[in-house]
Amino acid sequence: MAQQRRHGEYKVTGGKLVVADLSVVDGRLAEVSVNGDFFLEPDEALEDINAALTGLPEDAAHAQIAAAVREGLDPSVVLLGFSPEAVATAVRRALARATTWEDHEWEVIPPVVRPTLENLALDEVLAREVGAGRRRPALRLWDWTEPSVVIGSFQSLRNEVDPEGAARHGISVVRRVSGGGAMFMEAGNCITYSLYLPQTLVDGLSYADSYPFLDRWVMQAFQEMGLEAFYVPLNDIATEHGKIGGAAQKRFAGGGMVHHVTMSYDIDAEKMTEVLRIGREKLSDKGHRSARKRVDPLRRQTGMARADVVAKLMEVFTARHAAVPGAVGEAELAAARELVAAKFATPEWTARVP
Repeated sequence: MAQQRRHGEYKVTGGKLVVADLSVVDGRLAEVSVNGDFFLEPDEALEDINAALTGLPEDAAHAQIAAAVREGLDPSVVLLGFSPEAVATAVRRALARATTWEDHEWEVIPPVVRPTLENLALDEVLAREVGAGRRRPALRLWDWTEPSVVIGSFQSLRNEVDPEGAARHGISVVRRVSGGGAMFMEAGNCITYSLYLPQTLVDGLSYADSYPFLDRWVMQAFQEMGLEAFYVPLNDIATEHGKIGGAAQKRFAGGGMVHHVTMSYDIDAEKMTEVLRIGREKLSDKGHRSARKRVDPLRRQTGMARADVVAKLMEVFTARHAAVPGAVGEAELAAARELVAAKFATPEWTARVP
């Protein structure tokens, strides 16, 4: 009986398209054909890639597939626009063990004013729900009224925040589940969104590559707003005028993850420097002498109202990923509020790294 052919594609960030066509016979890869618009020298090395993949078990991990390709190639072979890891991603997509944006039905959840702690808890609740298959992947825009500093999961509370400055300006200090740096969040002065997705979408991607991959739609939105934005590794988004914002991620057991971004729309730089302990060491590799010069808000760069920037983000994501309108469910909101009380609002969590 003829075996059904499997087909998988992967577009390398900043590189070329890699395609894997294959069959599975008795649980192993067969009739493998890797192709695409990449460059490879010498030509004969393509046969070596196909041979290296043939016979691998269909449940081979991404790292195992990439290692087989690498070991099957002579060290002198030159791969341009792709890599063994890219081949592995295309193969796993052919086997339906890695997914693409098009494999999922997406929602866009518009901004609703919520307490900052509730926004933080929703990130964990919704990501876990996606991982469990109980809800569709989604983009959620945040909104809030109280000013807050949101520190990263691994940051020291005393090293990041000046308690006198925070108290003087009435700013609450909370901790999120993801790593990265502190977020100075005043109502109306920044834009925050969260993506809730299955980890299969970033299967095989390094953390460094997953950031720009998940924010390609944002770069398109910026372009439509007249900005040429780009990633500054690992997790900063910037234009030629300066940093716009930063991203962070958390991957949960169960297969779900959250990727979120906070961008500065407007900023009270004086207040920020009174609340955050932003030292010279942290800024030294950014080429700036002060925190005030480091962030260049979207209000100045776009000339657009904040609501219009938010609307553009939702419009581009909806069009690019065929998303439908969504909302936070009552059960999800109840779970988030329980998590606020049990975790996010507790001194033990906020000061987990004193």
